[in-house]
Amino acid sequence: MPTDAPSNLPPVLRPDAPPTHSVADLAARFASDVRGDVEGATLTGLTLATADLRPGDVFVAVQGVNRHGAEFAQAAADKGAVAVVTDAAGADVAAASGLPVLLVEDPRALLGDLSAWVYSTGRDDDLPTLFGTTGTNGKTSVSHLLEGILGQLGVTTGLSSTAERHIAGQVVVSRLTTPEAYEMHALLALMRERGVEAVAVEVSAQALSRRRVDGIVFDVAGFTNLTHDHLDDYADMREYFEAKLPLFRADRSRRAVVCVDSAAGAEVVARSEVPTITVSTPALASDQDAAAAADWVVEILDERQVGTEFRLTARDGRTLTTLVPVIGRHMAANAGLAIVMILEGGYAWERLVDALDGGRIDAYLPGRTELVSGETGPAVYVDFGHSPDAFEKTLAAVRRVTPGKVVMLFGADGDRDATKRHDMGRTGVEGSDILVITDHHPRHEDPDSIRATLVEGARRARPDAEIHEYSPPERAIIEAVALVGDGDAILWAGPGHQDYRDIRGVRTPYSARELARRALREAGWPVPEPHWPVPYPDDETPASDPLRPVYPGA
Repeated sequence: MPTDAPSNLPPVLRPDAPPTHSVADLAARFASDVRGDVEGATLTGLTLATADLRPGDVFVAVQGVNRHGAEFAQAAADKGAVAVVTDAAGADVAAASGLPVLLVEDPRALLGDLSAWVYSTGRDDDLPTLFGTTGTNGKTSVSHLLEGILGQLGVTTGLSSTAERHIAGQVVVSRLTTPEAYEMHALLALMRERGVEAVAVEVSAQALSRRRVDGIVFDVAGFTNLTHDHLDDYADMREYFEAKLPLFRADRSRRAVVCVDSAAGAEVVARSEVPTITVSTPALASDQDAAAAADWVVEILDERQVGTEFRLTARDGRTLTTLVPVIGRHMAANAGLAIVMILEGGYAWERLVDALDGGRIDAYLPGRTELVSGETGPAVYVDFGHSPDAFEKTLAAVRRVTPGKVVMLFGADGDRDATKRHDMGRTGVEGSDILVITDHHPRHEDPDSIRATLVEGARRARPDAEIHEYSPPERAIIEAVALVGDGDAILWAGPGHQDYRDIRGVRTPYSARELARRALREAGWPVPEPHWPVPYPDDETPASDPLRPVYPGA
């Protein structure tokens, strides 16, 4: 919902030298009616949110859940907007700002096309090669693997994922899994301006439903899987699945690569409207016949703490062997999907073989089964997985590389799909030796109630299991580390790369990765230097820092 309140989110990324258009031209192309004088006015950008508005922008006012964006037209005018695009319901309110008002039937539905025109990112031959990946689990991993492999080929890359945005080496924290349409087109324009040759984009179901990728045609679309999640946004799994299918239409992509390890993948192939290649990992596939018939097969060769070695083989006999630097058969499946997507994007097989065969993929996957502990002592992995399927796969991967016991630590999102919480508790307790339940993003829900539901699901599955409950998570990780020793492992699922917790609408600074390192150090275990920025050197951490490994009553 648009607002004139200051934003605590990272800034919208835009080109340094955006194209300039006349407002009259925009009106002629898109508006059904114009109120006010547009002659001589020019624009260089557009936005839905006044917090992101810059002088020269067009302000697009849409109907929100509680208020109409047109109510913020005066704030937009005060910040330098040159016009308002809105619907009939917002026209009179917007006109009071004195800005020219361009009427359209549905500004939200038009936002992608508007953005593509403003930033010249429509069906443009000089855009980077675009890779878009959807699915419940693995989207972020595939996106980072795509970027890493392309970098090994010498390609200048861009990335838009749940974790981060990358522009030719510059790293920025992400706002949403998939940005709003105006942000996405501005980001693509900036990438083109900086010489990016290929871009990996994580495409959520919500992004497709809410038209955040309108106006973009991906050169290659990828599909990972479909599992229980997001039923706070969709009525059931069928509706959730249908929300992902538009990515595989000819107006959204040119080619597709689909993992067929699940029945959902087979249906995507059957309903895809673009040329489609299939990939399967028999070690994960629910249908072995479908796996055997795939165009490409991922064979797991070895699993160890430094990563997962696999062989990728085509039906025509082409093959390469490499290592993905993350544990888990599902991560090898993600890497196989990424390699085939790159091949379908027009990059030569010989280049991929030269870069990867006999070696390893050079990719950093922030918060994806990320090992934050040292070479001795317990292994501690921080992961972003927050669905029962993700728990099951990741716990199994941790189990296969852990000689001792496995401790599972997690919480659940508040104000999100509550129907999966019992299954989260069940899969967590079934895959671990000890379960520790804590808080995650409570948002506006009661965290005690969330934890109680998770514990209930776990107790139903294993009444005799060792289950602990601690709040807040700053305490929980200290208690979890106290339960393990050399050769054991902790999987802390949920927070992953995130640097905040949402508590009653406030983003509280927080890093599970850093909290885990500090808890290990306090217990006397060595820890490596982090890949991520830390807020303070260890000897300068103020007592008020929420990342201090201290909990109430300690």
